[in-house]
Amino acid sequence: MQEKKELSHLNSQGIANMVDVSAKEATLREARARGSIKMKRDTFEAIKAGNLPKGDVLCTARLAGIMAAKKTAQLIPLCHPLPLHKIEVNIIPIARLPGYQIEATVVTKAETGVEMEALTAVSVCALTLYDMAKALEHSMEIQSIHLVSKTGGKSDYSILS
Repeated sequence: MQEKKELSHLNSQGIANMVDVSAKEATLREARARGSIKMKRDTFEAIKAGNLPKGDVLCTARLAGIMAAKKTAQLIPLCHPLPLHKIEVNIIPIARLPGYQIEATVVTKAETGVEMEALTAVSVCALTLYDMAKALEHSMEIQSIHLVSKTGGKSDYSILS
């Protein structure tokens, strides 16, 4: 028989609350998220060549992703503020898309996981790429932002990459 899962952020009356993690042990936790931004070939090539008037798009987007992970608890109402020990954001050119794949890895030693921080890093990185390149193209598509894996805590999770 399959175990019935419940939403952890709702109390018995259905009211949203921050989950109490004070009784949980701090463990090493890691989450990895991925997404992409699809664009026209000319936009892709301009970003790759560094030929945009706003400057180094990829460096700025990477830093925006890192900063966003650190601000996740301020953006997502019921997220716990966590000590983040590692935030890595990689932006990979994908010529066949054309566009960029974004991957974020976040690590903490805490009572709860860092999935939201990794997802937020990917999201804001993609939004920053869009913002910096929108003068060239408004039809870019941010796609498929998802959790790739998480370790630590009660359960591990991983999808096939």
